[in-house]
Amino acid sequence: MKLFGSSGIRGLANKEITVDLALEVGLALGKSNRSAVIGRDPRVSSEMIEHALISGLVSAGCDVVRIGVVTTPTLAYASRKYDCGVMITASHNPAPYVGIKLWNPDGMAFDSVQQEEIERIIEEKDFAAVPWNEIGDITSDSSAIKDHVELILSNVKPVRMRVVVDCGCAAGSTITPFLLRKMGCEVITLNAQLDGHFPARNPEPTEENLWMLKKAVKEFGAQVGIAHDGDADRMMAVDENGEFVSGDELLAIFALRECKDSGKLVVPVDTSMMVDDSLPLSEVIHTRVGDVYVAEELKKIGATFGGEPSGSWIFPRVSYCPDGILAAALLVEMVQETPLGKMRAVLPRYPTKRGTLPCDNMDKERVMQTIAVRMKQMGKVTDIDGVRVEMKDGWVLIRPSGTEPKIRITAESRENVEELYAMAEKTVRENL
Repeated sequence: MKLFGSSGIRGLANKEITVDLALEVGLALGKSNRSAVIGRDPRVSSEMIEHALISGLVSAGCDVVRIGVVTTPTLAYASRKYDCGVMITASHNPAPYVGIKLWNPDGMAFDSVQQEEIERIIEEKDFAAVPWNEIGDITSDSSAIKDHVELILSNVKPVRMRVVVDCGCAAGSTITPFLLRKMGCEVITLNAQLDGHFPARNPEPTEENLWMLKKAVKEFGAQVGIAHDGDADRMMAVDENGEFVSGDELLAIFALRECKDSGKLVVPVDTSMMVDDSLPLSEVIHTRVGDVYVAEELKKIGATFGGEPSGSWIFPRVSYCPDGILAAALLVEMVQETPLGKMRAVLPRYPTKRGTLPCDNMDKERVMQTIAVRMKQMGKVTDIDGVRVEMKDGWVLIRPSGTEPKIRITAESRENVEELYAMAEKTVRENL
């Protein structure tokens, strides 16, 4: 049984992620954990799944503390007081999706071994309800957001500037605007009302979805714009000119701050050559795509910083959880010293193109096996995650999404990136 993807358990509510499944996850988790903290994003289906999961946990004898609608990094930080943490979220996925992500007390998501054990327990029904007098307690705690704010404030300096924050009607509304104001910023909010239908935009903070933020930054004369996804583990930005800052640019900017002239940096295989070339004195380690794999490697080798171009930034000196709120605070701190547009201007630039093609989850393995054979004829192949082909002037990566029924394509080249991407897209289409 394979439940976990690259970012927890995720799928369509009431179809792939049901109350029955959530109940069994709770029972499986409660088998080896005596206390758990649980939070959720504002999706329409999140509270339904939360109730089912709590029922499983307490039925297995685990005490549960509810902290309500919070961001994933807030939940991960709250987990330090308990045996484990549970976040009900589908992160950047559209409103019909829901998901479950499990956390360790050190702020790191359940690793591969832990995930496989949960899958085994569910598949073998290796769980049991406890007697009535051993059922776990259910309580609530309202201090999680305050604690997270205080943690971040202890790691940043005061900032005086105008900032626009697009919360996307999602969990970031509960914390980021308030944190930035406490830092000293003048904060203008967009889409700061909690609404699980996400009426303003899709939760994923892509350039296409952030047209409103780009316009607002220019019209209000702000120094920077901040955007989150559904659970605010991601953070993307718009510079003072109203221009979207790519994930690779932000990855390089954060790495230059955290790694300085040396250190180890962990990034996934779809990261731009820009990052390597911006940190010639640092060691860059590549992993599979997915924040859990980046975090695993960060912890394993004791690296200084890690992140993904999708908007996940992990600062292990604070937590192994991608923290979009901390990232927002650190970015405005940096922007106070140097305009974001100026930071971008010194970075090397290579044309990059990303895209997706629909592919049923049941067909992904077959499609990727065929593509691997085809791509070996085109250059040096690595298979850390999907199929990455190194060519003379660039590279192309074809990999199945770990969270959606899609095949993702990334191409980067010093020239002719359109041709490289078209070749990869053609190869995928011919094998779907």
